[in-house]
Amino acid sequence: MLIKAPTLVEGMRMPLTHTLEGDNRSPELLWDDVPEGTKSFAITCYDPDAPTGAGWWHWVVIDLPADLRRLEEGAKLPAGARGITNDFGIREYGGARPPKGHGMHRYIFTVWALPVEKLDVPDTASPAVIGFNLNALALASAKITATYVTE
Repeated sequence: MLIKAPTLVEGMRMPLTHTLEGDNRSPELLWDDVPEGTKSFAITCYDPDAPTGAGWWHWVVIDLPADLRRLEEGAKLPAGARGITNDFGIREYGGARPPKGHGMHRYIFTVWALPVEKLDVPDTASPAVIGFNLNALALASAKITATYVTE
């Protein structure tokens, strides 16, 4: 499986538009080479460097339709897709903004190919529960990692 994000370069600084210091817009994501048997997708954005002991979930979307191959920048979710409450307490994208003086953080955007049309979790499931289910069920996944540091 492959992922592309026209505004993100692997390992490089995230554009300001995708941060809380900028426009707080999710990046455009495109994916391809989907495995046979894929019935839905999920997308996550996770910061493993957050000073929480458990990282920070910036974006969790599940139940994206199997024929979807692109989410536009500042994505509006298609019918049937579910945004899960992230660590900001919202069900939409929350941009990068690590604590001042905490150094560079990584933001891992992942598209997950799943063998089920709907993930069997309640709307109130935590990102950690979603992450567990995604890792247990995924047929494949593709990642792109951007970085950001608050000056």
